[in-house]
Amino acid sequence: MSCQTLAVIDDDAAVRQSLLWLLESDTLRVTGFDSAEAFLAAPDNTAFNCLIVDLRLSGMSGIVLLQTLAAWAYCPPVVMLTGHGDVPHAVAAFKLGVVDFLEKPFDDQRLLAQVEHCLQQDRVAREQHQRESRLHQTLATLTEREKEVMQLVLAGLLNKQIAEALHISMKTVEVHRARVFDKMGVKSAVELAGLIASLAGAAGKP
Repeated sequence: MSCQTLAVIDDDAAVRQSLLWLLESDTLRVTGFDSAEAFLAAPDNTAFNCLIVDLRLSGMSGIVLLQTLAAWAYCPPVVMLTGHGDVPHAVAAFKLGVVDFLEKPFDDQRLLAQVEHCLQQDRVAREQHQRESRLHQTLATLTEREKEVMQLVLAGLLNKQIAEALHISMKTVEVHRARVFDKMGVKSAVELAGLIASLAGAAGKP
């Protein structure tokens, strides 16, 4: 976990410092922010692998910050802290994807366990996000004709049928099909279908 970093976002200086000491004592790399606005203004804010966020921040609240993060291409796992038991806010936080909602004073070991879980979750999710990003970038390199051929290949059409549908020669279809397979890094229509299905599945995640 040495290369992974955490952000603690809490406007209570004493609590924030206590969290920094606790996490650093567990050999974790941590940066503290006194507001959601300060975190969002940080140039490297997308590099954090786990966020620990206080619910009742001055200025932008923790819930509003979560709503903002939901619009990011990738949001790391979040643990939310609160000084007051608040069921409606806890429900809202879980709907926005927080891993845990801890009430202050929280158990140090529970927090550290949740942080470790978040870092493990981030490793898997970030790798998946990077794979999907590379796939989107590859799709963007396809020409319009290659995209047309790809869609018909995915529909199960043979080269001859694709040629008839697009009013082009079979040789041209073969060339475009080969280019699609090469760019997408696949050797068959089945592999191509699996790649596209994985993207569709990711897009449908809540």
